[in-house]
Amino acid sequence: MSPETSRAERMVRRFIRPALWALVVLPAPVLIAQLLLDQLGADPIDKLERLTGEWALRFLIASLAVTPLMRLTGWGWLVAQRRFLGLAAFFWAFGHLSVYTVLDWFFDWQEIVKDVTKHLYITLGMTAFVLMVPLALTSTKASIRKLGGPRWNRLHSLVYVSVIAACLHFVWAVKKDLGEPILYGGVAAALLAFRVLWRAKPRTA
Repeated sequence: MSPETSRAERMVRRFIRPALWALVVLPAPVLIAQLLLDQLGADPIDKLERLTGEWALRFLIASLAVTPLMRLTGWGWLVAQRRFLGLAAFFWAFGHLSVYTVLDWFFDWQEIVKDVTKHLYITLGMTAFVLMVPLALTSTKASIRKLGGPRWNRLHSLVYVSVIAACLHFVWAVKKDLGEPILYGGVAAALLAFRVLWRAKPRTA
């Protein structure tokens, strides 16, 4: 490793976690303030649902980007940031679901169940969230030791299904102006394709 690369790695290691914390936390009070100040447009609840969902998807896709980055750079210590980003995605997905259940439906569980079963895009969104629950609950090092590496990896492969469901949920929820959902879907597809190609890559002795 060259001295320049070593310095760059030290700088990234020093600042990445504070930067990620800021990225995860700061949008929440901004969105709350915009809601309270009536700055979210004519349908603030719908806008808040969309924005919280977008943040959840961003962090979910970012968590998928960590493994390719580790393989290309050799920075194995980034695995902790992958778990952090996964939990950030769950945090924002929980916020997205909370807006839907509390502000949109006011805990009307009967109507929520009807909505989930009637509309495929809602079903996909709920599926993406449900699949994230065991991933969030087993994101600790203790869980890895308890489950064992192979079992833990198999369980966390659910993230691939979750991100696909989330991207489809976003596409069908928006219906118009598909540029942003397609962009997210394309990035997610590229990251999944990287994994497939990497595994298929011949290993030298």
